[in-house]
Amino acid sequence: MQSLTVIKIGGNIVDNEGALTAFLDTYAQIQGPKVLVHGGGKLATRMANQLGIETQMVNGRRVTDDAMLPIAVMVYAGLINKKIVAQLQRRGCDAMGFSGADAQVITSHKRSVKPIDYGFVGDFTPKDVNKTRIKQLIEIGLCPVFSAITADKEGQLLNTNADTIASNLAVALASYYEVSLVYCFERSGVLQDINNENSVISTINRESFNQLKNAGIIADGMLPKIENALAAIDQNVKKVCIKKAEHLLNEQAGTTIQL
Repeated sequence: MQSLTVIKIGGNIVDNEGALTAFLDTYAQIQGPKVLVHGGGKLATRMANQLGIETQMVNGRRVTDDAMLPIAVMVYAGLINKKIVAQLQRRGCDAMGFSGADAQVITSHKRSVKPIDYGFVGDFTPKDVNKTRIKQLIEIGLCPVFSAITADKEGQLLNTNADTIASNLAVALASYYEVSLVYCFERSGVLQDINNENSVISTINRESFNQLKNAGIIADGMLPKIENALAAIDQNVKKVCIKKAEHLLNEQAGTTIQL
């Protein structure tokens, strides 16, 4: 079975011109089929502020209301996505940008308003991924680059968590490939001590995750990231790793998620 690498980058890389440039230099060097998923960063918030639109956050997560949705779509699926695609083309990587709506590669549904109404936010499962279409794109030599925008069956665009997109894509494509899923961010991995970059936890399984969560060592945004990683491993993804973007090509770096 052929190998496939699915890589997700977050806002801290997208927001930093130097970090994004360095990452794309490295990403272009990866051999074989690969898929890139990117978050949105803070550009949507800055643009909303410039337009006088208030940004609403609940528990650290953006509320995507009627006013924010067009900005999220323009910034995530438009400016950021096309900037990344153009820069990859410059590096000889034949990339094509996607939202979930394009070629209907992901069909999501609007998140329930209970207990919290996040507005136009989408959720989906690996079964909602058109894995055959994505495989066709990969087979003709394209590198799909996914933004954090999807659409439902009625054509409603929805803001969607990029970690979830990466995890569900990896699970869906595991039917065809030996998939490695890599979450790249600004830390060296999951840290025992947030103030010590050398305190990387080399491996995490479900039991140790629960222990680390109860101890407060893993918290906030890292919680859904590892939950997505564990879900991927449970569903036949060969390897999941959380690491610093600069260490992308170092197989020994970062935190590996295991059963």
